[in-house]
Amino acid sequence: MKLSISQRLAAMFAGASFVMLAVLGVAMHGLLKRELERHQVNELQARWQMHQSIIAKNEAADHWHIVQGKFDGALPENGRVRLWVLSGDSRFRYGPVLTGEQLAAATGAGGFGQLPVVGVDQPMKTYSAEVPSKGERPAVRLMVAIDETPFIETLQSFTVGLIALTVVGALGAAGLGYYIAGLGLRPLERMSAEAQALSPEDLSRRLQAGTLPPELSKLADSFNGALSRLEAAYQQLEAFNADVAHELRTPIGNLIGQTQVTLSRERNVTELKELLHSNLEDLERLRAIVNDMLFLARADRGERAPNRIEVSIAQELARAVEYLEFIFEEAEVRVRIEGDAQASIETALFRRAVCNLLQNAVQHAPRGAEIVVFVLQQPGAIRVSVQNSGSGIAREHLSRLFDRFYRVDSSRSGSRENHGLGLAIVRAVATMHGGTVFAESENGETKIGFTVARA
Repeated sequence: MKLSISQRLAAMFAGASFVMLAVLGVAMHGLLKRELERHQVNELQARWQMHQSIIAKNEAADHWHIVQGKFDGALPENGRVRLWVLSGDSRFRYGPVLTGEQLAAATGAGGFGQLPVVGVDQPMKTYSAEVPSKGERPAVRLMVAIDETPFIETLQSFTVGLIALTVVGALGAAGLGYYIAGLGLRPLERMSAEAQALSPEDLSRRLQAGTLPPELSKLADSFNGALSRLEAAYQQLEAFNADVAHELRTPIGNLIGQTQVTLSRERNVTELKELLHSNLEDLERLRAIVNDMLFLARADRGERAPNRIEVSIAQELARAVEYLEFIFEEAEVRVRIEGDAQASIETALFRRAVCNLLQNAVQHAPRGAEIVVFVLQQPGAIRVSVQNSGSGIAREHLSRLFDRFYRVDSSRSGSRENHGLGLAIVRAVATMHGGTVFAESENGETKIGFTVARA
């Protein structure tokens, strides 16, 4: 199951709080443990000093019962504190007899040790040291033992409370984090609601970025930019669909009309052949439109020119001019090529783009004019442009010349010979060669062309 952003933030708050509280808890646990151990040591040493002073004042065996009485009176009834006086002389002893194992356990570094005692759950902590001899009394070892159970219970209670506090703190942080995340994400929820309200019926609608936080404002601006591009693409698609319908409707209407007229009465073989020839022209036009559309679709999908070879651009231009020579003769125009360069191109696609540019120039050049094809080397690219003289093209049309089915002449004159995809194919060929297209028109001179990448 996927978690929402609020839930993820709450989980991260809980995890971070748990780790932080756990680290602090471990540190405090260690600190408390050291303090309790220090208190035990201080208590043991203080009691040893107190009882040692009683022993030090006694130097006769006859008075040892007085020492024993003082010890009995000083010890608590709960058995939490116990005393032993160990001596080779039985007259100067105190406390129950200890086994060798008990004595070994009670003797440790610095005089501290652990003494297992019957009736006590935990070993008692001990401190022992020698009391020097005095008079009749030999040197004896005084050992003080205290029960560690209260200290251990205190540490355990603290540990349980600390664990509970850590868990409760983590859960509290999770709840608070969830609430804070909800407050912080409300602008995102509003933006999501606005986005859901968008529809194709109102493509001009945009998200309100001014009321959003800076981070979301940038996202909203990017989203609005995408919506603007989508609106432009949608409008272009609508115009494109209308153009496609118009381009296909004309030849299909011709086919249907001519066929209906022919079928309206008996026709001889000659008339039927004429009809078939006329229909064939319209069918060829339909096939050209379909083929060009399929080619443009491949280019839109990012297809690149696969069969590129290193050739002379001027030679390829000369072949294209030679192929269209009869068109130039009919239009009474001359073609001149200036410049040359080496580039890696797919020759068939390159000549197709050049032929489209030359045919476009011929259609708009006056009789007897000269068409000039320029080849210019640029950093990383080769620029090919076709220049012709004529009436020129208004500036507002230049940016749309390479759109599909776009014509400067809104009356679509000459549409039977040209279906409006020539310059769109030029742009597709340029894109497949890693280049771009351009169109310039000034003082009656129009220059249209494209670039191809050197590599």
